[in-house]
Amino acid sequence: MSNIVVLDNGGGLIKAGHGGERDPAVTIPNCMYRPLSSKKFIHPSPTAASATEDLTSAAVRRPIDRGYLINSDLQRDIWAHLFSSLLHISPSASSLLLTEPLFALPSIQRATDELVFEDFNFKSLFVADPPSLVHLYEASRRPYGLLSETQCSLVVDCGFSFTHAAPVFQNFTVNYAVKRIDLGGKALTNYLKELVSYRAINVMDETFIIDDVKEKLCFVSLDVARDLQIARKRGKDNLLRCTYVLPDGVTHTKGFVKDPDAAQRYLSLSDGSRSQPSETVKDMDRTEVMEEARDRKRADLAKNEFDLTNERFLVPEMIFQPADLGMNQAGLAECIVRAVNSCHPYLHSVLYESIILTGGSTLFPRFAERLERELRPLVPDDYQVKITTQEDPLLGVWRGGSLLASSPDFQAMCVTKAEYEENGSARCRRRFFH
Repeated sequence: MSNIVVLDNGGGLIKAGHGGERDPAVTIPNCMYRPLSSKKFIHPSPTAASATEDLTSAAVRRPIDRGYLINSDLQRDIWAHLFSSLLHISPSASSLLLTEPLFALPSIQRATDELVFEDFNFKSLFVADPPSLVHLYEASRRPYGLLSETQCSLVVDCGFSFTHAAPVFQNFTVNYAVKRIDLGGKALTNYLKELVSYRAINVMDETFIIDDVKEKLCFVSLDVARDLQIARKRGKDNLLRCTYVLPDGVTHTKGFVKDPDAAQRYLSLSDGSRSQPSETVKDMDRTEVMEEARDRKRADLAKNEFDLTNERFLVPEMIFQPADLGMNQAGLAECIVRAVNSCHPYLHSVLYESIILTGGSTLFPRFAERLERELRPLVPDDYQVKITTQEDPLLGVWRGGSLLASSPDFQAMCVTKAEYEENGSARCRRRFFH
C-alpha cells in the first residue's frame, strides 16, 4: 500500500501524520513568526511551545484567514518545511488526504489543488470536510451505538476561525443545513487582549502569551449573574481572581499562572447557587493569604503581571452570546436548533441525541454542561439532548482522516495527478461531493 499523508490544515494548528496511525506525527501552529530577536520570519517547530525561545511581541503571519486560504505562497513555505524537515516524506511517492473547510470558494479550491499537484507533485489527493471525518471517527469508536446505527450526527466544530453546527448523514455533511457563527478561538484571544489592555497592561501584540492565558484560565460560566457578583468581591471572597505572570526574558521566557491552585477555586462553586465560598476556601490559612498579597505587591512593582477576574468567563461567553460583542448573530444553542430544523423532521430526534463537540474552543471547562443548559429550553420536551465531547477535540478530525485513509477503498476515491492534469481542478472536485 502506498504512503498516505493525512493533513488537517486548520487555521490555528496543522496536524499531520501517516494514515492508519492513531495520532498525528506532528502538530504545529499554521503560521510563521518573527521574535524580536530575529530579523526574519521563522518556522514553528513542534517543540516551540516548550522551547526557551522568547515569543514576547512576536509578529505572526498566517496563510489562513477566517478559515480560508488567502496566502498560498506562505502555505507552500509552511508545508515545504513540514514535509521535508518534520515528516521526512517524498510527496511524489505519497497520496494526500487534506481537510478543507466547508463552502470554500472555487478559486481557493483551485489554489489548493495547484499547491498539491503542481508545487508538491503528490501522486493523488482526497479532500474531506472536517464534520464528516469527526462523524466517521466517533461512529467507529462505538460500533453498536446510536450514531453508528442511524449513521447520523450533529457535529459542532468550534475551531480557530469560526464555529459550525453541521448535520452529517451517512458520512456526508448536509450542506444546506449547516449553520455558522463567525467566531472562533482567534476572536476570543483578540477579545481577551482588548479586555486586559483596557484594564491592566497593553498586550495587543502578545498573541502567543494571551493564547496561553486563555487556555489556562478561561472557563464557561454556568451562572453569569452570580459569577459577576463574585468577581466584584474583594480579597479571598473573590474566587475568580488569579494572577498571570508575564515572561521577563531573563529568568523565564514563558508566562505562567502565579498560583495554579487559586486559579481552580471557581470549581468549588456549586451549580447555579448564589453560593458562599466553599469551606476549603474559607479555611485558607491567613498567613497564606498574607503571603499571597505580599507576593502580589512585590511583583506589581515590576509591572510584570496582571490579575484576571470576570474576563475569565466573559471571553468564552461570546460563543453563547455573540450579540454582546456587537455581532448580529445567534448564539451556539440557537445555531444548533436552526441547523436541526433545516433537516427532515424524521432526523430531528436523532440529531439532538447525537451532538458531537470538536475543535479547540470546546476545551473550556464546563462547555458541554452550559451548552446543554442553553439547548434544553429550545428543544421540544419529547426529544432527548445528548452531547458528546471528543476525547481529544483537537485531534478528532485528524483521527477520522487517518481512519478513512486506512480503508481499502481510499485510493479509488482519490483524484490522481494524471486526472488533474487532464481534466483540471473543477471537474476533479466533483468527485468529492461537496
